[in-house]
Amino acid sequence: MFSEEIKAFKRLGFRHVLLQLLNFASVLASGLMIWKGLGLLTNTESPIVVVLSGSMEPAFYRGDLLFLTNPAHERYHTGDITVYKVPGADIPIVHRVLETHDVVVNEKGTVQASPLASEQLLLTKGDNNYIDDIELYQGLEWLERKHIVGKVRGFMPYIGYVTIAMNDFPQLKYALLGGLGLLALVQRE
Repeated sequence: MFSEEIKAFKRLGFRHVLLQLLNFASVLASGLMIWKGLGLLTNTESPIVVVLSGSMEPAFYRGDLLFLTNPAHERYHTGDITVYKVPGADIPIVHRVLETHDVVVNEKGTVQASPLASEQLLLTKGDNNYIDDIELYQGLEWLERKHIVGKVRGFMPYIGYVTIAMNDFPQLKYALLGGLGLLALVQRE
């Protein structure tokens, strides 16, 4: 069976194989452009994320796909569901805002509460967790705007399990990518 595929591959010729490789590269480049375009449109580095744990149950379950935005002018409020990433952490975390504090940071770096705040400090907590996230902040007392990846605007349940499966079983990822690449090469259209 494999030798038949090699014979079919040889019959296609160099130009056809090159055309298929260019088509495959075009599909990959289009996907990357769409991802980056969504990032620019939503003002976030990750406009789509997958829930990896059960800390937000029952609001979101493991494998749910979340859609994020991060408008620069919008303030966060208690109850908003955010995705944040602190320095030193490997993956972003999806949790609900528990407290917000509007502050002004002066030239010396001193933080003062102010209704005319230029900065906002956040404290978060997972719906399914008993305590707030201070332990997750890697030594920080509060989250700042620079730590926020985005605010959850919508979700699709369980769609993200494909991503979880590919991360849990890397062989599946390589098999899928290899199969798609082979299909792109031997396709005759």
